[in-house]
Amino acid sequence: MLKDLNMASPPLNQTPELQWHEISSNGVEQYLRTDLATGLSSAAVAHRHECDGFNELQGKKGQSQIVRFLLEFNQPLTYLLLLAGTVTLLLQDWVDAGAIFAVTVVNATIGFIQESKAENAIAALTKSVTTEATAIRDGQKIRLKSRELVPGDLVLLASGDKVPADLRLVSVRDLQVSEAGLTGESLPVQKATAVLAASAVLADRTNMAYAGSLVTFGQARGIVVAIADRTETGRISQLIEQSSGLETPLTRKIEQFSQAQLYIILGLAALTLAVVMGKGGSWTEGMNAAVALSVSAIPEGLPAVVTVTLAIGAERMAKRHAIIRRLTAVETLGSTTTICSDKTGTLTENQMTVRAIYAGGISYTVTGVGYNSVGSILQDDRPVELSQSPPLQECLESGLLCNDSQIQSQDGQLTVAGDPTEGALIVSAQKAGLTLPDLEQQQSRLDGIPFESQFQYMATLHHRSSDDFNTIYIKGSPEAILQRCRYQLDANSQQIDLNRPQIERMIQEMAAQGLRVLAFAKQEVSAQQCNIDHADLDSAERRLRQRDSIFLGLQGMIDPPRIDAIAAVKACQAAGIRIVMITGDHALTAATIARQMGLSQDESAPVFTGSQLATMTDRDLLNAIGTSTVFARVAPEQKLQLVEALQSQGEIVAMTGDGVNDAPALKQADIGIAMGITGTEVAKEAADMVLTDDNFASIASAVEEGRTVYSNLLRTIEFILPVNGGEAMTILVGILAGTALPILPVQILWVNMVSSVALTATLAFEPTSSGTMQRSPLPPNRSLLSGKLLWRVLIISTFNLIAVFGIFEWAMQTTGNVNLARTMAVHALVAAEIFYLLSISQLVPSIFTWLKDRTQPIAYIPAIGVGCAAIFQIFFSQLAVINPIFKTQPLDPLQALICIGAGIPVILPALLLKRFAPLA
Repeated sequence: MLKDLNMASPPLNQTPELQWHEISSNGVEQYLRTDLATGLSSAAVAHRHECDGFNELQGKKGQSQIVRFLLEFNQPLTYLLLLAGTVTLLLQDWVDAGAIFAVTVVNATIGFIQESKAENAIAALTKSVTTEATAIRDGQKIRLKSRELVPGDLVLLASGDKVPADLRLVSVRDLQVSEAGLTGESLPVQKATAVLAASAVLADRTNMAYAGSLVTFGQARGIVVAIADRTETGRISQLIEQSSGLETPLTRKIEQFSQAQLYIILGLAALTLAVVMGKGGSWTEGMNAAVALSVSAIPEGLPAVVTVTLAIGAERMAKRHAIIRRLTAVETLGSTTTICSDKTGTLTENQMTVRAIYAGGISYTVTGVGYNSVGSILQDDRPVELSQSPPLQECLESGLLCNDSQIQSQDGQLTVAGDPTEGALIVSAQKAGLTLPDLEQQQSRLDGIPFESQFQYMATLHHRSSDDFNTIYIKGSPEAILQRCRYQLDANSQQIDLNRPQIERMIQEMAAQGLRVLAFAKQEVSAQQCNIDHADLDSAERRLRQRDSIFLGLQGMIDPPRIDAIAAVKACQAAGIRIVMITGDHALTAATIARQMGLSQDESAPVFTGSQLATMTDRDLLNAIGTSTVFARVAPEQKLQLVEALQSQGEIVAMTGDGVNDAPALKQADIGIAMGITGTEVAKEAADMVLTDDNFASIASAVEEGRTVYSNLLRTIEFILPVNGGEAMTILVGILAGTALPILPVQILWVNMVSSVALTATLAFEPTSSGTMQRSPLPPNRSLLSGKLLWRVLIISTFNLIAVFGIFEWAMQTTGNVNLARTMAVHALVAAEIFYLLSISQLVPSIFTWLKDRTQPIAYIPAIGVGCAAIFQIFFSQLAVINPIFKTQPLDPLQALICIGAGIPVILPALLLKRFAPLA
């Protein structure tokens, strides 16, 4: 509590964090020097604008485009290329130097274009609190923009308003606020003004209304206690800024791969220089040889090919309802080991649905999901005939008549205008064939009492056209309804004494299933009573407390899991991916949904709440994430902590969500997945991927595509490294043998950036292999340079060396023309590449499959790459304009055939390695 409530209020941005929910209304009034009746004066508002600023979030300034472009050069192998270009420039080899610098600029440009991502999350958060508000200043009610609010302003709230700032409520009238986007609570929260304990978590602070949440019912007054970055939404903004800049598994592995390659290349370049100098060569010859080896060993085309592969994967995912906002997220999803999912609207329908009914001493089950009226009411698994179950009919009618909400269609989606629980009651009645227009013809509504938190019920008065009696229907919490009832209906609709113990057992059974339970009752009154003291709630309360009401029944409802999400969870688990639910909803509800979805094989696994997490040490937190798959009543910063804890264990974490409260964790996760339809703009901007159909099942499809992309990336590396290995070994052997360089640096760049890219890029289009979703995720710490890959590179590079060096030596011996020999060597290398590609791609196997079954498609893309590479090679040697640039010479048909024949032997080792030592 505050030590001195009479102190002069300093600027709010200079005060310590206060627990406003534990301070009384008068205490807040005194501390902020405002007035609960007249609000702030104009002079006070002006002064506070100077001290506290405006009610708008301050986004973090992003890097300029120039800086982001220059950062594309911040890679080890790029440094080496720039160094090689500089050395070549100093040696006055202008063509080679220009080619090397051109390659680095091209790669940087591709990376800049594809990887550039605007930091719009903070701007989206700003938009979420940009609205209009009604306030009282100088005793007058005014309408103003929310950015003009200051601490101490007295704000009025009404149904349909977006809360413009964090408010301490000072008076409420049936106020209900939807905080699903902030806390994960699926139902609107009933608000009050009573002082709460300091330990109350965000979702339980019923005397507060937070910026960005939506008023669904009632009215209230509140004092602004936080604006801009000091609101709960503002704190989330800061959490997003703090959690930016994560690397993905792919970028980490490529970084490790590049570092290892850098040291290897530097060592080989130094060895090359030493060998040349040791043989009496000049410094210039030694540097030329070192540059040639460096250029040959660097896979210049790899960044471009990786980008193309990821872009193709993103396009495929888009066709399966997953929009990729950051390319590396494609591969990351394929490597994911844990998916942390929000519950409301992600795993569940976000549509309350009645699942159980108790009426006339009989229990019923209700089928169907959401606000669609397709479904049935069953007794012992048999459909119920409503005419044979009068107590059930009365229970359903009371839920339909004592109701202020409507089901409506919006953009092809059924939504509820009003309270979601009332929407569920409408649908349960519709499943039995009841409609409100028909009932209102028989029982017209005369008056009503809205839900009042003090009494925990709602009541409506109806006139029955069939007799001289009116009926008061009452619905509310079971405790409130039962204490107003003396009787109940039996199975034959006869009035009997209330059997409270039996009813309470049914309430407990429903609650144990995670259902929210509402009770229903009625009172018969004379037709002369045309109102229920709407103006005097105390009088109405006294009448209803006379215990003359007749108990009609119970209806238990829940926000049910998506049917296809259940299948998606099973598919992910079969793929070795663990699913963890992290929600702001109640523990029992979360546990019920988790059990229905099969999130854990151990039903005795604990469910941890946010209050428990708040008291845990780091060790306890790690134990918790290892033993539980359900975390409930979790605050935004705790979602972030859970993601970070999983990442500290080496997990590759995907986080799904749709609310403002999910945004920090979405950004911190290795891949954030937002809902496209129900998701807030904040969540979408913080995410790496957006599901256009809000369907958790689309994640399983995206995982499959992600794994396909990873496999294709491995094939890309499997293909491109032996090319560089063969080039480097050719340079080394030539130097050790004392011959002229078999391939020049500029020719190597041609192969790496033109012919190899044309061939390698086709691997990005390889289709999904069978069994992709039956294998476990690859270990996150698995290096790209695995033992299998190194052996493959060594073996294929050796065959490439034999083809290239052999052709070069043969041409030199037979013609003595070094330009012709080098031209044939390059052609032999590209021919070996082509045969190697055909050996590892799915082109040839798909042709044999097609011959057996003409309905199967042919993976024809590699054939296009082969055709392009062949055309490029014809240009390389046969065009006179290119010959001087690359120091090449035209070949005759026999020489071309000899080069093609030199590449054929690589097929045998490639097929053997594919059969006995596959990479994935």
